[in-house]
Amino acid sequence: MKHLIVSFKTSDEILDDFKKALGNAKKAKFKTHHFEISFDNKKDFDRFVLNLPILKYVLVFKPKSVYELAKITGMDVSNLNKVILFLEEAGALKVKTSKVSGRTVKMPVVEYDTVEFNLAA
Repeated sequence: MKHLIVSFKTSDEILDDFKKALGNAKKAKFKTHHFEISFDNKKDFDRFVLNLPILKYVLVFKPKSVYELAKITGMDVSNLNKVILFLEEAGALKVKTSKVSGRTVKMPVVEYDTVEFNLAA
């Protein structure tokens, strides 16, 4: 089971966490697989939280294309593409492309079973 942790940290805290992880990797100290998305500004964090239902729809309905996801969510395809691009850049979603009847189809995929928020100060 893959577990995603979403946090809101300063740039310095993110850099410190990266240094610790790199040090542990050099020493071959691997505790568990740790997947974390850290935001350093409120605007991106709020946008992520606002679009959590998209992740849920992808996880539950497993749509075969962005168009199918747009029908499920009732969103416009162009707006949904912008949300999917943001979630993909953040690392919460992956887009797999395939050919179906000569057309390129983009399929959104969520690889995490749970999402946890770590907002400790």
